[in-house]
Amino acid sequence: MIIILFVSFFILLALGVPVAFTLAIATWLAVVLGSNYPQIVVIKEMFTGVDSFPLLAVPFFILAAELMTGGALTHHLLRLAAQFVGRARGGLGYASIISTTLFAGISGSALAAAAGPGAMSIRMMEKSGYDKRYASALAAAVAVVDPIIPPSITMIIYALQDPRVSVGGLFLAGVVPGLVISAAMCVVNFYISRKRNYRSMDIRPTVREMISNTFYAVPAMALIVIVVGGIRMGWFTPTEASVIAVFYALFCGMFIYRSLKVKDLPDIIFRSAMVTVGILLILASARAFAWVLIIEGVPQFMADTIIGWDLSPLVFLLAVNVLLLVFGMFMDPLPGVMILVPILAPIAFQLGIDPIQFAMVVILNLTIGLITPPVGALLFVVSSVVKIRVSEITREISPFLLAYVVVLLLVTFMPTLSTWLPRLAGF
Repeated sequence: MIIILFVSFFILLALGVPVAFTLAIATWLAVVLGSNYPQIVVIKEMFTGVDSFPLLAVPFFILAAELMTGGALTHHLLRLAAQFVGRARGGLGYASIISTTLFAGISGSALAAAAGPGAMSIRMMEKSGYDKRYASALAAAVAVVDPIIPPSITMIIYALQDPRVSVGGLFLAGVVPGLVISAAMCVVNFYISRKRNYRSMDIRPTVREMISNTFYAVPAMALIVIVVGGIRMGWFTPTEASVIAVFYALFCGMFIYRSLKVKDLPDIIFRSAMVTVGILLILASARAFAWVLIIEGVPQFMADTIIGWDLSPLVFLLAVNVLLLVFGMFMDPLPGVMILVPILAPIAFQLGIDPIQFAMVVILNLTIGLITPPVGALLFVVSSVVKIRVSEITREISPFLLAYVVVLLLVTFMPTLSTWLPRLAGF
């Protein structure tokens, strides 16, 4: 079964078959050709993969992000950031980083960040004389912070795979690494903008305009406090928080900013549904794929083998970094989490690695894959939104990838970056 599973998986992936169908077809072939199990078991395991109450948070957070974009909340966040740093050298790059970081506190989806504030910032930067290729690479690179800063869809999925961690603990664990990532992106933007002399020529806003922009951005930023603070205080679960985020974004768009109309809702709901279906199909297929690995004893075999090597925790983490960086080049984060976490997390725990730190190492590694060719989903999203070739974005992405490797090493060698805040909150 394992031979058929992996051979068919890599062949289908090489042929360009979408990841969800690659996982499902490879699993079906392994069951049909390599076992006596009935074919219906594949459907049963796929259904089991999405039959989970916490997964209800996924469609609601996606819908909240779409409502934010349609309701102008994203626009006000970007304008708030631009008014303070926009005229400095590389200022609009900083504005893109800040607005996407703020947006990350609401959406939890890197693709939503790239299509929302990312696309807006690219148009603004291009209009002010920035190279469109650089602006696109920056938007794609910064969008990686969305699955790191809470709330995060990837963290919700991870917590379902590893009972040693909770969603609330992972949410808090992502705050400091997420801010470190944003700081690293600012360093790269500073270097490149100084080298190319990128500067906005827009007129500096008046004090009245700055006060007005800040006032209008407050409701958008308040959603971050409501979601994360409400979960921490125990007022509601992450799933309930996602529903609250939807109604809050709807209220702000229709009654505070008044840019969201009833006639816009069907299209927004349809886009959210399509994204949700894609994610859930991947999760269902990954669950069936992981089931084959489990019944064939692959996780236990790998655990016994690696523990038998008597590796130190640090050497194990470095090996995991290499494995996941390569894996992330060909696989999206969500199926990667579902397939690899049940295998690797128990090994890390037996080696004495903090489960929260290990979770951040895994999530950061796999999300970096969103901007690495050949599969990097963010590269294709930005390419389609702003009508630019992926190869042009790829040529500008190298400095950002180098910055991510530095951040990854910091998270690996300094566990307190990801464990300090959860421990302080009692997780």
